[in-house]
Amino acid sequence: MGTARSEAGRTVTTSIPARLDQLPWSRWHWSIIIGLGTVWILDGMEVTIVGNVAGRLSEPGSGLPITSGEVTGIAAALYVAGACSGALFWGRLTDIYGRKKLFLITLAVYLGATALTALAFETWWFFLFRFLTGFGIGGEYAAINSAIDELIPAYYRGRVNLVINGSYWLGAVGGSLLSIVALDTSIFPANVGWRLTFALGAVLALVILLVRRHVPESPRWLLIHGREEEAERIVNGVEQQVMAETDKPLPRAEGQMTIHQRRRTTFTEIARTVFAQYRRRSTLSFALFVGQAFLYNAITFGYGAILIQFFDVPSGHTGYYFAVIAAGNFLGPLLLGKLFDTVGRRIMISGTYLLSGVLLFGTAWLFDQGSLNASTMTACWCVVLFFASTGASSAYLTVSEIFPMETRAMAIAFFYAIGTATGGISGPLIFADLTNTGVVGDTVLAFQIGAGLMCAAGIVAAFLAVNAERRSLEDIATPLSVTKSEGEASGA
Repeated sequence: MGTARSEAGRTVTTSIPARLDQLPWSRWHWSIIIGLGTVWILDGMEVTIVGNVAGRLSEPGSGLPITSGEVTGIAAALYVAGACSGALFWGRLTDIYGRKKLFLITLAVYLGATALTALAFETWWFFLFRFLTGFGIGGEYAAINSAIDELIPAYYRGRVNLVINGSYWLGAVGGSLLSIVALDTSIFPANVGWRLTFALGAVLALVILLVRRHVPESPRWLLIHGREEEAERIVNGVEQQVMAETDKPLPRAEGQMTIHQRRRTTFTEIARTVFAQYRRRSTLSFALFVGQAFLYNAITFGYGAILIQFFDVPSGHTGYYFAVIAAGNFLGPLLLGKLFDTVGRRIMISGTYLLSGVLLFGTAWLFDQGSLNASTMTACWCVVLFFASTGASSAYLTVSEIFPMETRAMAIAFFYAIGTATGGISGPLIFADLTNTGVVGDTVLAFQIGAGLMCAAGIVAAFLAVNAERRSLEDIATPLSVTKSEGEASGA
C-alpha cells in the first residue's frame, strides 16, 4: 500500500478491495453471516408476533385496551414509520462514523424498545415502543447491508445477501410457533403470554449483540476515512486465518485503486451522485422497494386477520398457517440465491417480481371465486411468496451494490425509507380497513394492488437492472474518492 499527500488529504494506493474479493469461502465469512445476518430473524419475529397476537390483544383480559385493527393498522404503520425514519437517521451516521459503531448502537436501540413493549400497560405506550423498535430496525438495514456487501467476496455476494435478508422468514417461523405457545391460556394467562414473546426478542437481541462485538469494521470504509493501517491489519488477519484453514497460499490479488481519503461526503455530493449520475439506478431502486414493501407490509401484517375473518380460524391457531407460509418464504432465497450469481441479476430480479405478481393475481381470483379454504389459501401464498421473498431480498442486494462506497448506507436508507413509506405505512392502514369490512371484494382489491405493483417493478427491472453478478463493488460503481485517472463510474 502506498500513500502520498494531496491538498484534499492523503492519497492511498491499495489492493485491499481486490484482496477481499479473491478470498475463498472460510469460517471467517460464516462468522460475519452469524454476527450480522441474524438480526433479520428478530425483525421477522417482531412483525409476525404482532400480527398473530392482534386477536388476543383485543380480547378482554389481555391487560391492554386496544383493538385488533389498531394492532394491525396503527401499530403496524408506526413500526414501519419508525423503521423509515430510523433508516434515514442511522444511515447518514453509518456513512460518517462507520458500519460497526452503528450496527452495535442500532441493535441496542431495538433491544431496549422491544423489552419496553413487553411492559406496555396503555395503548399509547404500545404505540410508542413499536415506533422505537422500528427505529432501531431501520438503522440495521443500512448498517448491516453495507457491511455485508463490503466484507463478502464478489463471487458469493448475491446469494449471501439474499439468504441473509431472507432469514427474516426464519424469524417469522419462530414468531408463529412462539405465538402458538404464548397464546395458549392453559400455559400462560392472557395478559402474560404476549408479553413474553416480546421479552424473548430482547433476550435474543442481547445474545446477538455479544456475538456482533467481534465483527470487524469494513476495511473499505476504513480506507476512505484515513484509517488504512487498521484496514491493512484486518485484511492481513483474515488472510492468515484463511491460509491456516485451507493450508494453501492465497493467489496474488490483481487490481489496485488510488483514492483521496476524506472524512465525510456532503448531502450535495450524495444527491448529485444518486439522482443525477445514477438516475436510472435510482428509478430501479425505488420501483423495487415500493413493489416489495407494499406487498409484504400491506398483506402479511394482516394475514392472521384474514384467516380469522374469512375462514373462522381461532386466533390461537393462526401461527400454524403462518409458519408454513414463512418457511416457503425462506426457501425462495435459499434455493434461488445462487442463480443471482450465475444466471445473473437482471433475469432473476425481473423474473421473481413478475412471477410473484402474476401468481398473486391468480390467488386473488381464486379467493374471489370462493374456491379457497384456510389450507389451500396458505398453499397459494407459499407459492407466491417463494418467488416474492426472493425478489424482495434482491431489492436490498441491488441498492447495496449499485451506488458508490461513500453513499452506500445513505442510499440503502433512502430507498428503503421512501419505498417502505409509500407501501408500508399506507399499506397496513388501507389493508386493515379493507379486511375489517369482512367483504371478499375489498380484500381481493388489496391483493390486486400488491400484485400490480410487483409486476410493474419487474418490468422496470427488466430494462434497468444492473449486471452486477461476480463484479467487485468498485467496478459496479467507482468510489467518489478514487482519483480521476483511475476511471469514471458509469451512470447507467
